[in-house]
Amino acid sequence: MSTFDETTGQVAPIAAVHQRGRGYDGHWALVWQKFLRHRLGVAGGIVVILAYIVALIPEFLAPVTLEAYNPSYSYAPPQAIQWGRDDGEGWRFLPHVTAYKTEIDYNSGRRLFVPDPETVIPIGFFVQGEPYRLLGLIPTDRHLFGAVEAGQPFFLAGADRLGRDILSRTIYGTRISMTIGLIGVALSLVFGILIGGISGLFGGVVDNLIQRFIEFIQSVPAIPLWIGLAAAIPQSVPPLQVYFLITIILSVLGWTSLARVVRGRFLAMRSEDFVKAARLDGCGPVRIIFRHMLPSFLSHIIATVSLAIPGMILAETALSYLGIGLRTPIVSWGVLLQEAQNVRTIASAPWLLLPGGAVVIAVLALNFLGDGLRDAADPYSD
Repeated sequence: MSTFDETTGQVAPIAAVHQRGRGYDGHWALVWQKFLRHRLGVAGGIVVILAYIVALIPEFLAPVTLEAYNPSYSYAPPQAIQWGRDDGEGWRFLPHVTAYKTEIDYNSGRRLFVPDPETVIPIGFFVQGEPYRLLGLIPTDRHLFGAVEAGQPFFLAGADRLGRDILSRTIYGTRISMTIGLIGVALSLVFGILIGGISGLFGGVVDNLIQRFIEFIQSVPAIPLWIGLAAAIPQSVPPLQVYFLITIILSVLGWTSLARVVRGRFLAMRSEDFVKAARLDGCGPVRIIFRHMLPSFLSHIIATVSLAIPGMILAETALSYLGIGLRTPIVSWGVLLQEAQNVRTIASAPWLLLPGGAVVIAVLALNFLGDGLRDAADPYSD
């Protein structure tokens, strides 16, 4: 005999269903085993976890706070870490960076920063620096690493035009850029599952109307629509409200592809016995969608969501880079990249592109993770 296995969305022998539902041989255990065999997916997952840890506690991980700046070090180049120093009595372990001394390039009239090997700035872990509130609650002034003496110039990734540390600002930007993808995808997930589920469950006229509406949204060019909606936000709107409005804007088009996937799966399942039984039992459409039909391909939805987050991050970065997305004082990778819009600035200060490198790493990691989850979503295939 055979039955419909809700965990896999497939018809399987009753004995096999019961066997897969027990202990280590359960469906999710098989998904996890197959995911662990996907090396790029595992590596991407580790990077993503680390990125969200950074987004959770950037105040502790960054050498200085967002408010720290020193115009005397405008466009200061990155400092290289040196692990020891010869003090005349032999080499000894002393992690440090060399201080700057300024010179004038009389050909261009620009001030240049050159290393001053005679002056060293010791660095260490858990150093004392600017005060902040860890997780917004715990007052402290300890930073994971930085200059032992607070206030010393410490720019591992260089400084911007105001003398602000690029590395610290990139770490802070992780919070906004990574979470805006989560919030945008969460909204898209709700819209996509609900609207796609209704379309596939009812079919007929309801399905026809919803699909025509989805096709209309997908036919609108995404970038001009995002630009128009983002430009409609008044300049007087507080930055925090702008953040939430941008997440809603990014969700406007993000739900349509997921809705199509959900609709197709629901059309295939709505004639199954367990759906008919739920209807006869008096279950409403929302309960049938979320309690009975959705769990049968939850792993596929997880994979789809993980692949959608990079698109949200890239969209926010593009809007903020163009100046119509998030605005200062909010710090995101896209906002930081506004500093790199000038070709001459990039030529003289290429370290301003560091936030762009963070975007590339995050997007690649999320794509690798999504590929791994997508392959693991069907653990019974080769």
